[in-house]
Amino acid sequence: MNIILLGPPGAGKGTQAQRLVEAHGMKQLSTGDMLRAAVKAGTPVGLQAKAVMDAGELVSDEIVSALIGDELDALAPGQGAIFDGYPRTAAQAASLDAILEERGQTLEHVIELDVDEDALVERITGRFTCATCGKGYHDKFEQPKVAQTCDKCGGHDFKRRPDDNEATVRTRMAEYRAKTAPILPIYEARGIVSRVDGMGDMDDVTAAIEAVLGS
Repeated sequence: MNIILLGPPGAGKGTQAQRLVEAHGMKQLSTGDMLRAAVKAGTPVGLQAKAVMDAGELVSDEIVSALIGDELDALAPGQGAIFDGYPRTAAQAASLDAILEERGQTLEHVIELDVDEDALVERITGRFTCATCGKGYHDKFEQPKVAQTCDKCGGHDFKRRPDDNEATVRTRMAEYRAKTAPILPIYEARGIVSRVDGMGDMDDVTAAIEAVLGS
């Protein structure tokens, strides 16, 4: 089974992708990770990509397609793939169709974690962690039991990510919508797009995704 998993930063896409990997033995294919791994390994495609990046240019769709082809060829028989961050354009969607067709495979599902922008802003901007042990907290949803004292280690220093602010979160959302807008209609026309409420409990989101995959 091959799927595209979509969701803006903060929607929990990484967590759900990892759960799919663990539950189904799927391989998560992130274009960024693939590029770094291919360059590090010195594969023919990796060397080609490195030359392009060293020249300060963007890696072409052809190189990315070759990388995806290599990754699909390396999968175990019957192993499915989760496409993360690809495709982002109509041309890339067509390339992915061709890559899969060459290998006798298809794309079964496109699953989007649907989020409420205002609620996502609240979720992300309220996050903070213990500077000592890294335990996570939230201004509204999970405060330390004793003010300014970590429940886990007793530390008193807390920190927030500098990019967990409203302006940055809304910019990320706008970028996400701009990137997914070109490809969603393509897959909606095929009837393979499902939207799952990404604002629920993580286990509920996982169960909803499993229900889609089992349909």
